[in-house]
Amino acid sequence: MPFFPSLDAQDKVPHAFAKFNTGIERPLIDLHQILMRSADSPFSIAQRELFAAFVSGTNACKYCTGAHSATAVEFGVEEPLISSLIDDVETADVDENMKPIFRYLKKLTLTPTKMVQSDADAVFNAGWSERALYDAIIISCTWSFMNRFVEGLGLNVIPEQFGMEGKMLHAGYDKIYDKFELK
Repeated sequence: MPFFPSLDAQDKVPHAFAKFNTGIERPLIDLHQILMRSADSPFSIAQRELFAAFVSGTNACKYCTGAHSATAVEFGVEEPLISSLIDDVETADVDENMKPIFRYLKKLTLTPTKMVQSDADAVFNAGWSERALYDAIIISCTWSFMNRFVEGLGLNVIPEQFGMEGKMLHAGYDKIYDKFELK
């Protein structure tokens, strides 16, 4: 059960947004839409959703890991890749130039005060631009925030719903407006 008596056992993030509707919910959704669906990112939508699932898995947030893994799968990411990255970046079957990004995201998620120039240099030396690293960092920050939001609310993990959530997010974060009246 969620920690809030006014939330039902099956409620998800959009339900909490609609319940409290303080005015910050729409900007949060806008942030997600721009960050995850903008056409000008160096990363594909599938890669960005993979980052969200990876950061969530690194944070051990089962709700967000499940929802964003399902979304990444909707965009063509193979589910075993997500699990293998969370287990061990070094042995995961991902392009070598992506591994420094996943290493950076993992370190930033787990030990942010230990980030050093060589962490960024590894990403740049793999051929990625400053903009690419910037996008990866913002995704890491956004999902670390959302992981704590979900865990703080005590939202239930309902694996049977991950596929539905993946399909909903595949359509776009801004589609949440269609289902919930937000300020």
